Amino acid sequence: MSSLYAVPYNGTGMTGCDSLTEDCNIYYESGDIAWMLTSTALVLLMIPGVGFFYSGLARRKSALSLIWLSCMSVGVVSFQWFFWGYSLTFSHTANSYIGNLENIGFRNVLGAPSVGSPKIPDLLFAIYQGMFAAITPALAIGAAADRGRMLPCIVFMFIWSTIIYDPIACWTWNPAGWTFKMGGLDFAGGTPVHISSGAAALAYSIMLGKRAGYNDVSGLPYRPHNVTHIVLGTVFLWVGWFGFNGGSALAANMRAVMACVVTHIAASVGGVTWVLLDYRLDKKWSTVGFCSGAVSGLVAITPASGFVPAWSAVIFGIVGAICCNYATKLKYLIGVDDALDIFGEHGVGGIVGNIMTAFFAADYIAHLDGFSEIPGGWLNHHWVQLGYQLADCVSGFAYSFFGTCIILFLMNLVPGLSLRASEEEEALGMDDAQLGEFAYDYVELRREFSDVILGEEQEGNGDGKVSGSQRGSVGGGMMTGEKEVPIEKV
Repeated sequence: MSSLYAVPYNGTGMTGCDSLTEDCNIYYESGDIAWMLTSTALVLLMIPGVGFFYSGLARRKSALSLIWLSCMSVGVVSFQWFFWGYSLTFSHTANSYIGNLENIGFRNVLGAPSVGSPKIPDLLFAIYQGMFAAITPALAIGAAADRGRMLPCIVFMFIWSTIIYDPIACWTWNPAGWTFKMGGLDFAGGTPVHISSGAAALAYSIMLGKRAGYNDVSGLPYRPHNVTHIVLGTVFLWVGWFGFNGGSALAANMRAVMACVVTHIAASVGGVTWVLLDYRLDKKWSTVGFCSGAVSGLVAITPASGFVPAWSAVIFGIVGAICCNYATKLKYLIGVDDALDIFGEHGVGGIVGNIMTAFFAADYIAHLDGFSEIPGGWLNHHWVQLGYQLADCVSGFAYSFFGTCIILFLMNLVPGLSLRASEEEEALGMDDAQLGEFAYDYVELRREFSDVILGEEQEGNGDGKVSGSQRGSVGGGMMTGEKEVPIEKV
């Protein structure tokens, strides 16, 4: 068997080498470096994809706020990751639950082999995993749709990443972590990313309360305001997921190729399955249904992508889409206003993917990278793997859900950090009330025309009354000729 390194690593120094006297690149293959840098960029692309996906699902008056929150997740969590998040998660001397501050501020993070894989250096592993850390709060924070204030969301991202995400990622992916040592299999984030964000979104929805006008039977009488945004977000996510799952091989090898193959198949089958499920009820071929199904397939295959054979991806896509489709109805049973079905898609999808990994994980797939060895799942008659996967699911969900509830409860007690917007701000919309900007120019015309029209009336009529032809824009609508198009209803 060939060495894991291009040149055997000499093990000198915490930084891996002295770049003034040594060539730090000789320990790694340039192809591995190139693939991981590409994967890092692909995962970054997913974050605005989340924003567009959520924006399209939401109401027009809160569309920009969800894109803004996704962008802020990149900024806030990237700093958190640099400052202490990476050290708390992947320090070389971590314990079973959390790391230490050995690498605070990326101290000594340079050319030594990473804890994730000896095929790439610490610095590359740090920036790649930083994208995972950034997208996870972005997934969860969509729960603030239509009624959550922006400042508490920002504070929440930093605190949640530190207290919830970092420990879960540590015990899942750090070789010192208790789940890792137990034998749990999670290739690309079933528990640290999807279960934790789904549980957090459920907790955030409960702590925020229901939106004004919410009906426990049918939710809110509003459809997604921009299906094109949903498609755009799905495309960003689908493309980025090749780096999300394929990059988790942490090298350019056959295991990365297989991860990309099963990712694409699961997404494709998931999209078709969801469309068929919706068609049986509405007799319509839903675009939103296809996008939702594709995402459910992507979520379900994530923990399994580096462990399972290609044929199993069809099963992951079908079962993932069916379970997530029905899970979107759970919010009515438990009376929670999960505005964007984050728990149904990511929480349930992550759980389904984790459990199915126990059935379909195969030792020969993991060994496609040339060195990884696992006992496999039920395909290899390793029956206890199901217990390991269940323990991983339960611990991750419970820690994220109850931890998030505690964080939000304490934040809500702090002056200035109350989670929910006022009734007036909710009626106005988060874009106007919190950002003062809009996703679409013509939405802002409502305010501009109101001022202009009222001023003209006061000058022209003298009585300050609004004429019938003008009432549309003052009352919150947009006029097209003689016809008023109400903005509040879209």
